[in-house]
Amino acid sequence: MLSCVTENMGLLCSRNRRYNDADAEENAQTAEIERRIELETKAEKHIQKLLLLGAGESGKSTIFKQIKLLFQTGFDEAELKSYLPVIHANVYQTIKLLHDGSKEFSQNDTDFSKYVLSDENKEIGEKLSDIGGRLDYPYLTKELAQEIENLWKDPAIQETYARGSELQIPDCTDYFMENLQRLSDANYVPTKEDVLYARVRTTGVVEIQFSPVGENKKSGEVYRLFDVGGQRNERRKWIHLFEGVSAVIFCAAISEYDQTLFEDENRNRMMETKELFEWVLKQPCFEKTSFMLFLNKFDIFEKKILKVPLSVCEWFKDYQSVSTGKQEIEHAYEFVKKKFEESYFQNTAPDRVDRVFKIYRTTALDQKVVKKTFKLVDETLRRRNLFEAGLL
Repeated sequence: MLSCVTENMGLLCSRNRRYNDADAEENAQTAEIERRIELETKAEKHIQKLLLLGAGESGKSTIFKQIKLLFQTGFDEAELKSYLPVIHANVYQTIKLLHDGSKEFSQNDTDFSKYVLSDENKEIGEKLSDIGGRLDYPYLTKELAQEIENLWKDPAIQETYARGSELQIPDCTDYFMENLQRLSDANYVPTKEDVLYARVRTTGVVEIQFSPVGENKKSGEVYRLFDVGGQRNERRKWIHLFEGVSAVIFCAAISEYDQTLFEDENRNRMMETKELFEWVLKQPCFEKTSFMLFLNKFDIFEKKILKVPLSVCEWFKDYQSVSTGKQEIEHAYEFVKKKFEESYFQNTAPDRVDRVFKIYRTTALDQKVVKKTFKLVDETLRRRNLFEAGLL
């Protein structure tokens, strides 16, 4: 009897040891998980959230791609190749817009004759317009590239291109039309520059984590940049990103003062940008959020302003030209900049006027300009953090 009790006690002790060992192992795992969560939480606190906002076609996505090239590893060969069908689609869509535009102008414009295609290009034009209207585009062969080039050089197409702001002609047109032969090579792999020019409408939300590079070492700040679609139907996806934002980077394409929206051809793009900018400024969750305004597409603006008066836009109707050449470009730019500054202060509550607000002149396609701009943004945000910590 005693031996039986002793044996049972031995079994019980053995079980208890197993249970204690299991508990200890489970406790150790729990402690490790909690330690990791704590470390990740601390790491997250050092990551600053940047929100890239703006209307459609403002150049946000180009800036996003520049950040990937500048502060990350860039695009590997597989990523570059993935842009090939996008670039070919851009070419086909653009030549269709130009062909169909010239056809419309030749039928409805008072000076219709200059929009009529030459006889040798009429059939080619119809063929390319048909291809451009498909959902699946053929690979851009040398033969197709030559036909597109012939049509592009037709005087009627060039006259139509001069009125591109009326037809939603993309900014990448010149670049791709000048590189048709290279784009149609059998072994063509897109370059980084091709990818920057490639136009794909952003849908949903994309993000990237980076640290701006200083002269010799990385900045102490780590940023997580979010890019969201700018078209009206995409903006409902913005709201859930608004909490915990360190800075809003708002892109405004200043060259689009004479253009209309892709999704509403009765609405001026600059007026839409103004309204969107003011709406973002008034959001309660941005009470202490820094605002960085990128007046983008300056490269296009400086060419256009000498041909198309700024006053064609309702917001700029009081603009008066004072000079020509570079002086006029600077005068027009400063006028636009002042309009945005006025808008900022008019739509910022008195208790928010001390939040950081900076304006930068940008050209999203110019890597040097983007790099310099983000180093300035980084410096501004680091100074703000030091000030808030009482160290400055």
